[in-house]
Amino acid sequence: MRDRDVLTEWIGKARAFEQEAHQILSIHEAAPSRVVLLPDTYHELSNLSIRQDELFRQALRCIENGLFRAAHVMAWAGFMDFLEQKLASDGLKAVRRKRPRWNASTVEELRESVAEYQLIEVSRDVRLCGKGPTKTLLGLLSKRNECAHPSDYDPGLNESLGYVSELLKRIRLLQTKQL
Repeated sequence: MRDRDVLTEWIGKARAFEQEAHQILSIHEAAPSRVVLLPDTYHELSNLSIRQDELFRQALRCIENGLFRAAHVMAWAGFMDFLEQKLASDGLKAVRRKRPRWNASTVEELRESVAEYQLIEVSRDVRLCGKGPTKTLLGLLSKRNECAHPSDYDPGLNESLGYVSELLKRIRLLQTKQL
């Protein structure tokens, strides 16, 4: 065998070992190896923009590095970018019908002039979300606010993985909806 072939074989074995070790360790509640499972869920998503992809990747890197509050903030930013794009997918026509006083004609103007809370509420009014999912999203916004501002809330690995996972599930559900 050539040196290059031997090296390639050993690299393959090392990667297989690492993957198997993560699988074994991921069943332990506090093991950072649990982070490896989230990208598997993330890769199942489709139709995310480059910006959303990067924001969620940053959230995952925050979790890997123990920056749990920052992970909440980055994941929420990725979710909000998705929601804003979804609300604008019809040129903001449905939003303007429900909120005629809102002067936004682009996603950027919407971001600058409308609070996230109001965007979640209008998503219910345009029938992207029902009453229950709207309440859930408002709760997730509240958690993000606790992480983004001084508070006693100090999420750990489990809360952060759950938060990111919940937002990704909400995106999957919203991807199936039409305005």
